[in-house]
Amino acid sequence: MKIGALEAGGTKMVCAIYDDNSALIKKETFPTKEPSKTLPVLIGFFKKEGIDALGIGSFGPVDLDKGSPTYGYITKTPKEGWKDTDIAGLFKRELKIPVGFDTDVNCSAIGEHEFGIGKDVDSLVYITIGTGIGIGVISEGKVIHGAMHPEGGHIMLTKSPKDPSGSVCPYHDSCFEGLCSGPSIEKRWGKKGADLSDDPKVWELEACYIAQAVFTYTAVLSPKRIILGGGVMHQSAMLPLIREKFSEYNGGYINNKFVNDPDTYIVLQSLDDEQGILGAYILGLRALGKSV
Repeated sequence: MKIGALEAGGTKMVCAIYDDNSALIKKETFPTKEPSKTLPVLIGFFKKEGIDALGIGSFGPVDLDKGSPTYGYITKTPKEGWKDTDIAGLFKRELKIPVGFDTDVNCSAIGEHEFGIGKDVDSLVYITIGTGIGIGVISEGKVIHGAMHPEGGHIMLTKSPKDPSGSVCPYHDSCFEGLCSGPSIEKRWGKKGADLSDDPKVWELEACYIAQAVFTYTAVLSPKRIILGGGVMHQSAMLPLIREKFSEYNGGYINNKFVNDPDTYIVLQSLDDEQGILGAYILGLRALGKSV
């Protein structure tokens, strides 16, 4: 049996084939162009492989309401040309197989929960901090969906007096994504994060904002682990600063065995940036009514 997995990103599309024992058979990456050029290439890849099911983790926002006429669509995305694109439905029609569908960050949460550093807990929050910011939430072993997927990148934060610039979000002047994403770093300091590795004030401010968000997710969702991923978290100085700031914001108020050990509560992604494609594979398995 072959299970297809698609991690649909704004820059690249990662396609993989696994067997039903989680072994990788094949993997290819294609650039994300406009839908009319990108989707036929992806469909051709999976048709050639003769897969039995497909799991898709997509950039968004997306519609995850199975009762909605636009279920499986990428909706009001800022990605040029992709607004209101039926992605899950197209693959289901063209490949004539079961298709699982979720957000890219939910797939990362699933990947870490099934294969990575979240295997030993039944609740976690996965946060990706890069060009944008998103979260995936697992509670009692299941990904949280509601009226829509959680938009944790747009919680409001208290702006630091040490912040010399404002938000890059076109909708909010003090949201997590607007103050802490890769583009916000570049706007604030005039350089990309990768070129600011040796400047402590950059990462102290980032840690301040990330720790605020982590505390908010802890207070509201009560996860047993927080997992941090994305390009911004490739900075080695970040994790100790975030843990320190988190403990400062908590002030001892939330007191349980998980939160009381920041070194195991706030952790980095553990699957070498493969968590998203592995989560998509799990969606494909589940579309067949199977599990690992």
